[in-house]
Amino acid sequence: MSCAKGLSMEKILFTPEGEDPVEFYVLEQTRIGGKNYILVTDTEDGDGEAWIMKDLSEDGEAEGSFVFVEDDDELAAVGGVFENMLEDVSLE
Repeated sequence: MSCAKGLSMEKILFTPEGEDPVEFYVLEQTRIGGKNYILVTDTEDGDGEAWIMKDLSEDGEAEGSFVFVEDDDELAAVGGVFENMLEDVSLE
């Protein structure tokens, strides 16, 4: 997936290779161990599904190259950071 860098709490259009574009709302972003992570959701308001994505692009590239975080240890570590950043969010 790719999207423009410089993210904020807004709607972002992801373009998975060979698939239709998907819209997500960015709730928060952080940088851990030299990698950028974003917390995205499928709904603007209320409860919705949320996913953590990691940017695999190099610093200075115009577009990000994001993948869903699937490793359980990485997911738990980054999820804990996002929970601390967002007081009213509980990630399961």
